[in-house]
Amino acid sequence: MTTGQRRFASYAWGVLAFSVLVVLWGTFVRATGSGAGCGSHWPLCKGEIIPRSPAVATVIELTHRLTSGVAFALVVGLVVAAWRMYPAGHTVRRWATLSGIFMVSEALVGAGLVLLELVGQNTSNARGFWVAGHLVNTFVLIACLTLTARWASSTAPPRLPRERMLLPVLGVGVVGVLGLGMSGAVTALGDTLFPAANLAEATAQTFSETAHFFVRLRVWHPTLAMLVGGYLVFASLYAAGTMRNRPTTRLALGLLALYGIQLSIGVLNVWWLAPVSVQIVHLLFSDLVWIVLILLLASCLIPSQEAAPV
Repeated sequence: MTTGQRRFASYAWGVLAFSVLVVLWGTFVRATGSGAGCGSHWPLCKGEIIPRSPAVATVIELTHRLTSGVAFALVVGLVVAAWRMYPAGHTVRRWATLSGIFMVSEALVGAGLVLLELVGQNTSNARGFWVAGHLVNTFVLIACLTLTARWASSTAPPRLPRERMLLPVLGVGVVGVLGLGMSGAVTALGDTLFPAANLAEATAQTFSETAHFFVRLRVWHPTLAMLVGGYLVFASLYAAGTMRNRPTTRLALGLLALYGIQLSIGVLNVWWLAPVSVQIVHLLFSDLVWIVLILLLASCLIPSQEAAPV
């Protein structure tokens, strides 16, 4: 690996870290109800580049747009550098290109939410579908950035494992975590739009016959979290036992530890009625679980004898 490639790998990990921070700030925007801070204008904010005497919600939303713009520029730089540094058909070039494509779609989905006024106190089912779709696009973008950085950090090219069931087993886990993330995003939206004063009121809201769909997910999201968690235990141990190398084992154990912490934070989130700070920490661990799961999948594409520490 050349010096330039090592620098590219460091840059790729940095872009991934910054992108996660932007996602967390996006959660702060939603949790504080600041999504309509710039009105229904995009890319301008209230019809201006920088509004005069902006309200707090406007500052929060504008900050999110500015940091998203920086993330967009960083990903463009990642794509350009990958195409200049790696030959045609190289794995790094492919994943960097996909990162660029999903960064564009990420911006378009964000613009759609604003232009269609699916922000603020909008409680339509359409907003739920858009929020779920936004979560999927964000997770796919993070996966592409993770794989770009991962393959840029390795000299061993990816290969299909000898055990044919390994990738399908982990693939089901990927789909499960995506589904869990979608339900979590809509549940968090419900907590923002339909806040409860205490746990008894939250329980009454959840089981009310007239409860909004977003609120009903307060029951189904934890249930799904337990099911997905049980499957990840099986998939992680299966991957570690099949590959039998230290990096894969560490990733498998790390995934289980992170998921356990995430479940614990989820319990606190319910018990404390979803305060903004806990929602952000919960999403942070969701992102970390997703990243480590993608790295675990990638580790299974490197032959055991060539596996390098991540």
